[in-house]
Amino acid sequence: MRKYEVIYIIKPDFEEDKYKEIVEKYSALVQSNGGEVLKVEPWGKRRLAYEIDKIREGYYVLLQINGDINLPAELERNFKIADEIMRYLITRVEE
Repeated sequence: MRKYEVIYIIKPDFEEDKYKEIVEKYSALVQSNGGEVLKVEPWGKRRLAYEIDKIREGYYVLLQINGDINLPAELERNFKIADEIMRYLITRVEE
């Protein structure tokens, strides 16, 4: 199992309950693909470094996970097709 850090930005036009639902959805996706969620840290709404489609802020979430080498590809596939996700970054943590 490898350790990964995932940061994703959710569009800012949702209610607080919807943010929690989206965060739980991706945590469940990790677990359903044989991964382990080590830490979920919602950072909340923050200003973006630059505008994305005329949007100036986003809801940031940090996710630390353990998983096999296929897990990041599956997460990336789901992030790409999700309308609520603006940007994401998946990095492998060297130990």
